[in-house]
Amino acid sequence: MDSFNDAWELICAYCKTKITEVAYNTWISRIKPLNLDFDNNTAYLIVPNDFHRQTINRCYIPLLNEAFEAIFDNKFNISLKTPEEANISTPAAETISEEANTNYDYTFDNFIVGSSNKFAHAACLAVATNPSKAYNPLFLYGNSGLGKTHLLYAIGNEIKKNNPDMVICYIKGDDFTNELIESLRLAKMSEFRRKYRHADVLLVDDVQFIGGKESTQEEFFHTFNALHEAHKQIVLTSDRPPKEIRTLDDRLRSRFEQDLIADIQPPDYETRIAIIKRKAEMLDIELSNEICEYIAKKLKANIRQLEGTVKKLKAKSLLNNEKPSLSSVQEVIADVLNNDVPPEVTVERIIDEVARTYGVTPEEIRSQKNKSANISNARHIAIYITRQITTLSMVNIGEEFGNRHYSTVIYSIQKVDNLIEKDRKVKELIDDTIKNIQDR
Repeated sequence: MDSFNDAWELICAYCKTKITEVAYNTWISRIKPLNLDFDNNTAYLIVPNDFHRQTINRCYIPLLNEAFEAIFDNKFNISLKTPEEANISTPAAETISEEANTNYDYTFDNFIVGSSNKFAHAACLAVATNPSKAYNPLFLYGNSGLGKTHLLYAIGNEIKKNNPDMVICYIKGDDFTNELIESLRLAKMSEFRRKYRHADVLLVDDVQFIGGKESTQEEFFHTFNALHEAHKQIVLTSDRPPKEIRTLDDRLRSRFEQDLIADIQPPDYETRIAIIKRKAEMLDIELSNEICEYIAKKLKANIRQLEGTVKKLKAKSLLNNEKPSLSSVQEVIADVLNNDVPPEVTVERIIDEVARTYGVTPEEIRSQKNKSANISNARHIAIYITRQITTLSMVNIGEEFGNRHYSTVIYSIQKVDNLIEKDRKVKELIDDTIKNIQDR
């Protein structure tokens, strides 16, 4: 296990709480860790190209400096290299490859099984052992940080190990939407359909994000049917069962429910202890029983928090060259809990999600000029949601939406209230949109 890779995950998580999702996905998520030189106090990172490097140097170096200091309690110089400069033939640079569809840190061997996930684990193992012959589709649901993505990747890794020629396709629900929009814009729908409909295994994470998006659901419906009729394996994950994704098309919901649905619950105390010890073993860090028990008692609801704590302890141990103590564990847990607090909901995030849901652009929602029915409706919804889940005043909301007068904001809110009274589905769509915004 590469210690810098583990620390980099924490650095990315820190950055994600400080900037918008679009900025994070465009710039930070595409950086890969290369090497951490403690002698020269320098962190070497890989960026896709020189243009990317220029943008990072101009806009995001202060954020990266802040993140490194938060994780390591130490300042580092940051050196950005392109793949050519990093020599991609070296093992360290293999992490930049975008060809792999699965994450090889996630396997069944390093998944801790307990009473909270035993059924889901057994179902996933059955699917991985006999693709399309056990449960098809398999639908997993549970709160964030409980291991759904781990199991999804584990299925892909196990199938690939036993069937090297199988085409395995992994995609997040919102990325499916974004890719569809881009394919439509570039007139490349035939390539898009070939990619997904010719897969042997389709793994979709956070499928709830396609709810309410008509074009996305239409395309996903046909993709699902094409694969299922060809006896190809489909595995889906969500934060809630299909019946609770209110904006999901009825015909998609019925297909998601047509075979096995398995939920994952928060781990019990014994499972939490096992997870901590396994992670420590993988990271080659020695944790006393007292420390393991302390962590397990303090962090109860989220596996990601448990693993994040062990990773940060490893990073601190690497930096300070000393074994973790109970006082250092207390500091790390406080940091993990603070970093795990969802970032404040911003108007930009609201507009981005509403734009995806209604098939328009954020710029069109903010525009004073474009008054087409679809865009105006999306704008009304975005203003309504902003009023519902932020503390902004009517005047401030008007400023965020293209410097509109507060009376326009009041009109939008009243209009949406009227729509909700007349049509239950409008309320369901708004509720789902709000949940998606708050879960990001």
